Amino acid sequence: MKNQNTTARSKFLSLVLRHSPETIGLKLDDAGWAQTDELLACLARSGRPTSLEDLQTIVADNNKQRYSFSADGKRIRANQGHSIKVELGLEARRPPAVLYHGTATRFLDAIFHEGLNRQSRHHVHLSESQAVAAQVGSRHGKLALLQVDAARMQGEGHVFYRSDNGVWLTDVVPARYLLKLPS
Repeated sequence: MKNQNTTARSKFLSLVLRHSPETIGLKLDDAGWAQTDELLACLARSGRPTSLEDLQTIVADNNKQRYSFSADGKRIRANQGHSIKVELGLEARRPPAVLYHGTATRFLDAIFHEGLNRQSRHHVHLSESQAVAAQVGSRHGKLALLQVDAARMQGEGHVFYRSDNGVWLTDVVPARYLLKLPS
């Protein structure tokens, strides 16, 4: 089981690599990569010293696989979920016929009026698994599980990407492709 210190470090890493690298004076390249040694130095200067081994554990043990190291281990980045401008270099892929999105019931009226929008992120996040979508959605309040007709969307010109950690991404999901599943 993760201890609170590891959880706090992982959340802070998410903030830095997905939203605010400037919080610790870190620079990301256009694809969202940070030099691992620079990240460790910036963490230390900001009063959050982290060893390379601790960072490797955070990456390996993150249940959502939010982070990746480059093949040589010299760079690190968040796999998706950025609110800052990055180009992840993902290739368009054919999605499964059906994907899922978890949300809170209080958002349903807006979703069925406007569709699923990326908000401040680069993409809408979808899952192949109802369980994963339910886990994500339940963080926001009373769960509403939505089914997405991804095959029809793609057939009608919508583009999908799959991040390194298996999250399906697309720009928008119009309401006509959504079905609320029974609770």
